[in-house]
Amino acid sequence: MPKIISSPIVGYKVRSEEKEAKTAEDKKSAEIVQMHESVKRPEMLLGSTYKVKTPLSEHALYMTINDIVLNPGTEHELRRPFEIFINSKNMDHFQWVVALTRVISAVFRKGGDCTFLAEELKAVFDPKGGYFKPGGKFMPSLVAEIGDAIESHLKMIGLMEDHSLDEHQRALVDEKRKEYDSLQNGGVAEYNGDYPEGAQMCNKCMTKAAVLMDGCMTCLSCGDSKCG
Repeated sequence: MPKIISSPIVGYKVRSEEKEAKTAEDKKSAEIVQMHESVKRPEMLLGSTYKVKTPLSEHALYMTINDIVLNPGTEHELRRPFEIFINSKNMDHFQWVVALTRVISAVFRKGGDCTFLAEELKAVFDPKGGYFKPGGKFMPSLVAEIGDAIESHLKMIGLMEDHSLDEHQRALVDEKRKEYDSLQNGGVAEYNGDYPEGAQMCNKCMTKAAVLMDGCMTCLSCGDSKCG
């Protein structure tokens, strides 16, 4: 059925499949939800809780990070941290812990890259001195351990790359450990926890796992060695 044009023609354009496809793509991109302050909190969030136990306190801290899932069920599905809570029976740090959780939660909800939080917190040193976690890893402060837990969470949800040892590097470290054991008296080394008694702190992974092998210090945690 012909269409009757009753008004003057003031302009025209030629329709093309390429332009229509681009328009559809732009419309689809506009429907993708990105993390920003206007995103409303849903009734339910996915949460992960981390236990932080230090020799500085009799009571542990429990960190809960809740994540929001954006664009669920689509190829653009993304899990982002939304809020953080820290609870403990120890009330000595109550004020600054509450302040820290509110600031971190605000950064999470702001959107954009939030991975810098982990590095900034891990760089905080306690003037009274740090401590070693079970397993020999050194923590310069309680704040640094909170940052370490946040980093572990961001790696778990895929916002940060996990630079842990691959299977070949792990095999090399295991080989170094066996070689170290064979060099000790009777072929059995004395261990204090995960690493040999008397091991020194590795400057790369900050773990008390560096031992003297072949005339140079070798880390039995990350494999770092001055010998190459």
